[in-house]
Amino acid sequence: MWIMVSGPYTAGGADRERRRAHLRELNLAALEVARLGHLPIIAVNLALPMIELDGTVDAYERIMEPVAAGLASRCDACFRIGGPSPGADAEADHFRRLGKPVFRSLDELPSPVMA
Repeated sequence: MWIMVSGPYTAGGADRERRRAHLRELNLAALEVARLGHLPIIAVNLALPMIELDGTVDAYERIMEPVAAGLASRCDACFRIGGPSPGADAEADHFRRLGKPVFRSLDELPSPVMA
């Protein structure tokens, strides 16, 4: 399965160091998803290079949501980690609206289907 790992990044007005810690948590969760045999996707990892190159004040708001929504449409499920986050909650809600599962623990992830 393609599984979007979703959790806090900028939640609570996170400063640079907190965003770095949040991104590490997302990447560690993605590593665990990969170890289970799935393909993890993190929207912020795909959007950040474009946001940084854009350089405008509103780049995060303009770029992040469309990237996350596009990934949610293509991924099979969401793995929601961490604490409160309006952005991560919106991503999980998007999956639910599409009728796709949202998992909250690694134990909930199904075994990968081998081709």
